[in-house]
Amino acid sequence: MGGFSEYGEYDGTGLAELIRDKSISPTELCEAAITQAEKLNPKLNVIVTPLYEYARNSAEKTEPGAVFSGVPFLLKDVHHALKGFPMSCGSRALKGVISDYDAEIVRRFKNAGLIIFGKTNTPEFKLSYVTEPEAFGPARNPWNPEYSPGGSSGGSAAAVAARIVPFASATDEGGSIRAPASYCGLFGLKPSRGRNPVGPDLGDHWDGMSTSHVITRSVRDSAAMLDAVSGPEAGGRWNPAGPGGPFAEAIQSDPGPLKIGYYTRAAFGIDVHAECLKAVEKTCSLLENLGHEVENIAPGFSEEDAAFDWVMVMIGHLAAHIENLSQGRGRKFMEQNIELSSYALCRLGQRIRALDFVKAGRRWLKYSVRMDKTLRQYDMLLSPTLGRPPIAVGSQEPSKKDRRAMKFLASPAGKIITGSSKLTRSVLAELVQNTMQGQMPFTMIANITGLPSMSVPLHWTGEGLPCGVQFTGRFGDETTLLKLAAQLEKAQPWAERKPAMIQ
Repeated sequence: MGGFSEYGEYDGTGLAELIRDKSISPTELCEAAITQAEKLNPKLNVIVTPLYEYARNSAEKTEPGAVFSGVPFLLKDVHHALKGFPMSCGSRALKGVISDYDAEIVRRFKNAGLIIFGKTNTPEFKLSYVTEPEAFGPARNPWNPEYSPGGSSGGSAAAVAARIVPFASATDEGGSIRAPASYCGLFGLKPSRGRNPVGPDLGDHWDGMSTSHVITRSVRDSAAMLDAVSGPEAGGRWNPAGPGGPFAEAIQSDPGPLKIGYYTRAAFGIDVHAECLKAVEKTCSLLENLGHEVENIAPGFSEEDAAFDWVMVMIGHLAAHIENLSQGRGRKFMEQNIELSSYALCRLGQRIRALDFVKAGRRWLKYSVRMDKTLRQYDMLLSPTLGRPPIAVGSQEPSKKDRRAMKFLASPAGKIITGSSKLTRSVLAELVQNTMQGQMPFTMIANITGLPSMSVPLHWTGEGLPCGVQFTGRFGDETTLLKLAAQLEKAQPWAERKPAMIQ
C-alpha cells in the first residue's frame, strides 16, 4: 500500500497520531490510500470522481495542529460540494457540473486537516437505500461484492469497509448513514437535527430530515469528527444544546446503567428477518451483562403512517429541487437525463396539494411528542437498523410492472390521473408499500423527529454479512449514545473483522 502495508490497520485517530509523531508523512499516507483505492475500486466501484493530484498537492501543504491533519478522506458526491470539482448527485443530468463553493461541512472537514482524494458513489439524488445509479453503475459490498453496500451513502461505507479510508463523509435523510453502516459492518451516527451544518444552501433540506456526518470503523473517530465539525451555521434553524464537553473526552467514561426499550415489530406486513431479530436478541444479552436494563416495548407510533408522511414531504422537496434544476438546465434536458423512478416521484410531488404537504409536516410534531414521551421513560431505544440483512446487487431493480406504472405516472395521461388528490394518495400508499421491503421503517423516525440515532455493528450472519442494530436517543444527547457505543465496542470489538477480499 504505497510503502505502508499497515495503513488499513489504523483508524483516523491512529493515523493522525502517526503523523504527529512524524512516524509517517501526509504524502506517504496519501499514496497508501491511493494505492488501496486503485487496487479495490475496480472491484467495488465506490469512488466515482478520483481527485488524486488534488490530494497529493494538499498532502504536500499539510500543516500540523488539526485533529486529523494529513488523514485521507472521501466525500459523498451529494451535498458535500468541493469548490472547483464536479458534484453529480448520482445523476447523468449533473455529470460534470462544477461546484463553485465549498459546502460548510466540507470547509470544516478541511479545517480538521483531512486530505480529500475523491467523491463516492451515491444513488441519484440520494433516493434509494441501495447505491445503483444509472450514471455510474452499482457500488458493491466488500464483504461480498455480489451484495449491495446499502444507500444512500453506500460508496462511502464500502470505501471504509474496504480500508481505502478510515472514514468518509455521509448524509442521512431516512437512514442513509445507518443503513450502509449496517450493511458494511461499520459504526454510523446520525447526529441530532442542527448539530452538524448542511449549508450554505441546504439549511432546511427536506424540512430538516437531512443531516451530515461520517461513517467510521471506530467510535472514537466519529466522536472526534463530531467535535471538529459540529456547531451552528449561518441561517441554521435548529440548534441543539451543547454536549457539555468534547465528545471525544466523554467516551472515555462508561454511560452508567441505562434503561433501554427495544422493539422488533413487523411493518408493512413483512416480518423482520431472523438474523436481524438475532442481532437484537444478542445485543440485549450483551447490554444486560454490562449492567443495563432492557425492556420490550411498543413505541407509540405507526411505522406505516410515519413512512407515508416521510415520503409525502420527500417527494414535495424532490419536485421543487428538480424544478429548480430545470430552470438552469432546461426541462426537456432534465426529463431525458434523470432516472425514470426519479421522474415519476417528481411528477407525484408536483401533484400533491399544499394542504396535504403541510398536514404531513404537522403530523411530524405528533411523532416527536410520542417519541419524547417514550424517551422520558427510557434512556434510549433499541431496534434492528434494518429489517433485512444486506441484499443482492440488482435485486431492487423495478419490475416490468413497476416500470410501466412509472412511465404512466410520467406521461401526460398520468398527470391527469394524479390530478385527483385521492388517487395521488392511493399511488403514494402503494409506492411506500413497494419500496419499504422491510428495510427502512426503523430508521426514518429519527429523521422525522430529528433525534440522534446510531447503527452499531454487533452481528454477522451465517453467510458472513454484517447486520447492525440501531440505538436512538434523546434530542441533543449524542453523548450518551457515543458512551454506550464505546462501551459496546470495548466489550465486543468489531474492527478486527475484515472482508476476505482485503485479508
